[in-house]
Order: sequence, then C-alpha cells, then structure tokens
Amino acid sequence: MNFSYGGTIFEAMNLALALSKMALCRPDKTALFWGASEYSFGTLWLQCLAVASRLRSEFGVRAGDRVGLWLKNCPEFVPALFGILQAGAVVVPINNFLKPAEVAFILVDAGIDVIILDESMQEGFEKLRLDRSSLRALGAETITSLSAPVLADEECQCKESDLAVIIYTSGTTGHPKGAMLSHGNLLANVESCQKALEAGGEDRIVVLLPMFHSFMLTVGVLLPMLIGCSIVLIKTLHPPKSIVAEILHHRGTLLPAVPQFFRALTHGAVPVDLPLRVCISGGAPLPAEILKEFTARFPFPLLEGYGLSEASPVVSFNPIRGPWKAGSIGLPISGVEVSVQDDSGQILAPGESGEVCVRGGNVMLGYWNQPEETAKVMRQGWLLTGDIGHIDKDGYFYITDRKKDMLIVNGINVYPREIEEVLYKFPGVKEVAVIGVSDARKGEHPLAFVSAQEGIELQEGPVLHFVREQLADYKVPRHVVFLPALPRNATGKILKTELRKVAAAPSSRVL
Repeated sequence: MNFSYGGTIFEAMNLALALSKMALCRPDKTALFWGASEYSFGTLWLQCLAVASRLRSEFGVRAGDRVGLWLKNCPEFVPALFGILQAGAVVVPINNFLKPAEVAFILVDAGIDVIILDESMQEGFEKLRLDRSSLRALGAETITSLSAPVLADEECQCKESDLAVIIYTSGTTGHPKGAMLSHGNLLANVESCQKALEAGGEDRIVVLLPMFHSFMLTVGVLLPMLIGCSIVLIKTLHPPKSIVAEILHHRGTLLPAVPQFFRALTHGAVPVDLPLRVCISGGAPLPAEILKEFTARFPFPLLEGYGLSEASPVVSFNPIRGPWKAGSIGLPISGVEVSVQDDSGQILAPGESGEVCVRGGNVMLGYWNQPEETAKVMRQGWLLTGDIGHIDKDGYFYITDRKKDMLIVNGINVYPREIEEVLYKFPGVKEVAVIGVSDARKGEHPLAFVSAQEGIELQEGPVLHFVREQLADYKVPRHVVFLPALPRNATGKILKTELRKVAAAPSSRVL
C-alpha cells in the first residue's frame, strides 16, 4: 500500500512503521499543539520508542498482547498509542467516561493485563486491581520523561493483516463488542480520508472530541500523524469560547465534531472569519436545521460524513468541492463500496429503502472472540451496518434511521429521524429524540423527547400542532416529554436506550 507524503512515497506495512517514516522525513515539524506547548514528529517518535521499550522490558508485553489505553485527551495519547503498536501489541482504547465495573468487562473480555492511564484514572485502577491482581499500569505522566533506547529500536514487524486496534462499541444492548481493526484496515481508511479531505502537510486538525473514539482515532490522530500535518489538541473545553480562541491562535484548518457543537458554534459569539477551511460533522446524524443555520452564517462548509467503528470508521463523505446535498451522508470514499440491500441480500435500486451495507479494505476483521456476532453482521463480504437508508440517482446516500429504531404503526414503517427533523424546526427547540413505544391498538406509536434552548419554555400542544401540519397523522407523536437535557454518551450521541428506560419506568405518565 503506497502513501504520498509531501511528494515522498513510502510503502507502509503497519501503523508504527508509517509514523517512523514520517518522523524521519519531518523530524522538526510540529506534530501537536497543546496550549503553549509544541511537540515535533521527532520528539513524539522518540517517546513512542521509549514506551515500546518499557512495555517490552518492564511489563513483558509481547506481539499480539492487548494493552489498554485509558487516557483523557492529552499529548501523551499519541506516543502511548504508537508505542503499543511499535511493541507489536494491540491497542484497546477505553472510554474514560466508563465506570470501573464497565472497564472491568473490557479488561476481562480482551485479556488485558497492562494498561496505560493518567492520574485521574488511578482511583478506578485501584478498584480494578481488587478483582484483577495481574493488572499493571504505566502512568502517562511518565512518558515524557522516559529515556529512548540507546540503540535504534527494531522496526515493528506487524503485517497489514495483523490486528492493531480493538474498538469496543457503545453497547446499546447488553455488553459491548470489540471490533477488530487491522493495520491494513486503518491504513486504508487514513489514505481514503486524506483523499476525501484533500488533506496535506499544511493542515492543522482541531481535536476536541475524545481521542479514544474511532472517529477521532482515525481522523484526529492517525490521519495527521501519518500524512504529516498537525494536531491542534484543545486543552480547555469550557468555556466554549476557549475552543474558538485556540482555533484562532493555532490556525486550525479542519474541524471534525458532532452536530450539537456546530449548533453551539452557530449560536455563539464567534467570528465568522475563522481560519477553518472545512468542518466535518460525524458521530451522529446532522439535522438539516443545524446545517441551514451554519451555512447561513459561516463562509466555510459544514460537510456530513458517515461511519461506524466496524469500518475503521469512515465510509462516506460529502465531496469538498461539491455538489453538497443537505441530509445526505455523501458519496463513498475511495476504496469503499456502499450498497442498499433488502433482508435477503438483494441490492436495491435508487430510491428504495433498505439496510446500508459496506465493503472495502476498511471493514473490520470481526468481533473479538465472538464469531456468532460477527456472522450476524457479515454477509457475502458485506458489512451490515444496521442503518436504514437509500441512494439517489446521483449516487448520494441517505440514512433514514437505525434499523432497530424504526417503528411500525398500524403496519406502516415510521422512521424517527423524519419526525426529529420537523421538531428541530420548531422555534426554541435545542435537542430532539423520538422513540417507539408499545401500543396495544397500533403496535407502536412515536414518543418525542425535547429539550428547549436556554430561557425558552415550550408547551406540548403547539409543538404537536406544528408536527401535525407537516406529517401524516400516524407519524405524529402521542406525547412530548420535555427534559432539561437529553442523555448523551461521551461523543455526544443521544442515548435512546436511556430514553426508553424513562418511557418504560413505572412512574412514567407518557405512555
């Protein structure tokens, strides 16, 4: 697999080797900005070698071992990540918002005995050791003080087909599953993202979302480190204006984030002449109303993409040079095929709704130690995403909803996102989520959860009347539940599982 870095062609067989080539090519270039601190490619690579050396010599890590990465966003994340890979081991990024009991499941499932963590995780680590006495930790704060090996460390011998990262899915039902991503999967996705974003060495990618998440791991960490551009790692998220200040100070050019951040940006006191050239919306569907408001205010585009952990994760993107289509997840990125299929695996024609399926070098090896679960999502080489959508005559794809979120009212399919898009247009609405609840007469009916913008008080009657004017009666929610804020996971995705619990609670009056 060939990659072009500033005119120099490298053949990268694994992720660690790819970074070593970049560090050799551009040792003095700033790879990462962190407040007033700057880290060069050369410095980060020496730290990677030091981490790899210590993992091998002190912790006994060998090729194929799984090593946990339990860090908040920090510069040490990069050498920790690549240090594990350089040691020939497998990286298991861990959500730093998880409780010890949730982390314990991942440690046992992946067979992790070594974990790299920061000081804020120390209390949780002590609890984990009570049930896993073999667990040992390398403190991230020591990484910058580690001495690099006196002699150049040998090259990582991993092949493209070797396992590199296990990403644990959010686990919307039951325990999370570990998506196994090979070096080749991730290298392929980096190459495809580079082409889609037209990214080059002059770019500076703003990273404010959690680095453990697959979206940021590929687009915010691997992409800049392997193509030779820079990371602007946001040091302070509160107040939000500090994010804008850092984008201005470090001249960020690419901003990947989730939809609610772009809504906040649109409604905040933000200068329109930011140095950004493109914003990338991912992690959750981008409501059309947010896109409309953003486009009306800023001169640079907000483009929606689509992906999932099982696909490394990026699958499609609206082309930078257009045309852009509101509501569309764009076109498949290079090296990736996307189709819409029915339950039998038949590929459907444009305009027909079915399950979105993905095929390409970015598709995972499978779920860790779960061949039966892997078989459920793989069919004739296609990854079944669980998302419902369609393709238009120009080849642009649209996600209608999650297959499991679709509800059936009197035998008719109803997609919550269609209702959510209408609700977002109602004045004063900040956040929206629609779920299906059981109905003895109709089978199911839609239930809406809404939070209002600050200082606004919404009433159920006017909101439902607004929806009824635009949608068929069977699509209109029976009730609207107003909450101060909707529950979200670490990357900002609304947790409909939690809303279903609210609806199902004995004390609930919304049914």
